[in-house]
Amino acid sequence: MSKSKSYGDMPAEEFKKYGYELIDWAANYIENVGSFPVLPNMNPGDVKSKLPNHAPQSGELMDKIIEDIDKIILPGTTHWQHPNFMAYFNSSASGPGILGELIAATFNTNGMIWKSNPASTELEETVLNWFREIINLPKEFWGIIYDTASVSSMHAIAAARESVDYDIRKKGMSGAPKLRLYCSEHAHSSIDKGALTLGIGLDGIRKIPVDSDFRMIPAELEKAIREDRANGFVPFCIVATVGTTSTTSVDPVDEIANICEHEKIWLHVDGAHAGVTAMLPEMKKHFIGVEYADSFVVNPHKWLFVPVDLSILYTRKPEILKRAFSLTAEYLKTAEDSSVKNYMDYGIQLGRRFRSLKLWFVLRYFGVEGLQARLREHIRLGQLFAKWIDEHPQFERLVPTPFSTVCFHAKPTGWNDEVKINELNEKLLNAVNATGKVFITHTKLNGVFTIRLCVSGLRTEEKHVELAWRVIQESLKKLN
Repeated sequence: MSKSKSYGDMPAEEFKKYGYELIDWAANYIENVGSFPVLPNMNPGDVKSKLPNHAPQSGELMDKIIEDIDKIILPGTTHWQHPNFMAYFNSSASGPGILGELIAATFNTNGMIWKSNPASTELEETVLNWFREIINLPKEFWGIIYDTASVSSMHAIAAARESVDYDIRKKGMSGAPKLRLYCSEHAHSSIDKGALTLGIGLDGIRKIPVDSDFRMIPAELEKAIREDRANGFVPFCIVATVGTTSTTSVDPVDEIANICEHEKIWLHVDGAHAGVTAMLPEMKKHFIGVEYADSFVVNPHKWLFVPVDLSILYTRKPEILKRAFSLTAEYLKTAEDSSVKNYMDYGIQLGRRFRSLKLWFVLRYFGVEGLQARLREHIRLGQLFAKWIDEHPQFERLVPTPFSTVCFHAKPTGWNDEVKINELNEKLLNAVNATGKVFITHTKLNGVFTIRLCVSGLRTEEKHVELAWRVIQESLKKLN
């Protein structure tokens, strides 16, 4: 049966009927997500094989669409909302964040300029001032919302490039000096991609060695800058990380900031995952020197329960960011331009979603104290898991745990062959994930296959961490 012919939108009564039904579906999913295997038992192409090759010529009923969510989409979904999703850096969406996303989609505004949606611009300004205070950044930091940290960091690198005494905005990179960007061996791959996008090139990136705790070595950075200046390079940007992707190690930002100040180089700090913990007084030790950064990125969609995607870039030099990107076509000029912020001037995007709504919902619903309590509990659980690893004779923690991500491997008594230990741990990781009870990932540290377990999901409790530990131990016993 096809729908009756209509040239307008879905009728309001039908929208309400299925809206209520889908809210019930979403609430039921969130309430029961822990009952699903966290990883789907799927082979490549399984979902695609159940979908038609062509779009429907006639409209289909919502009942059929919802039915296919249950039959096709749900079975092929990796459940990031699952309490035992402990892979990557978790991005769990809270109820208020989801409802904020619903309102944003309902308004469906484009906040490219103030006049195109005053509420979008002014809420973004207000919420980012709130959040700047929450994470203890100085007042001179100005914020803007992008989608992901990859895009935030790319804009920071573009601002750093704009700050070089060469008119790259007008002349482009052709004939520009040989620019050099510095980051540690463990900086996120988005830094490299940002440099590629901006024409810096892989040869324009210099990776600085790290110490035994995988933190950038300032003396090596200074040495690299001296060598590059002598060889005709122009050092223009240094990227330090608070919470690296593999290990959540913290670069010595204060020492790096001193180098940047002396050398007149832009300092960008990547706190995409761990940056939210700056709201905890006991974590202040990890953020010493961040106040001297030229730019700082933090993602509320990673560890603050805001639905993907929402990344914040703060900078002390918004005028340079604007100089790098501002272009105003005649049809975008308004009488209010001199007295308002037009966010289109500060990035590559013209179209801008009303992302600040969902962050506003989350901050208001949980409050600062509620968010702090949840972060503290995740850190406690991460430290608890690290303690279990340290106390077990067949496991070894491979790096300190400053936050709630634990890097470890199995090392049975008497095993010393690194190749065999790596092979064992790769099998262990696959065996754990094959159970469907928990999802964890890996990295490699100095050639050592390293298992990562990250506790940052909104619904993760101690019983879930206990389950993960039990599954890991049982899986190892079956492999030995």
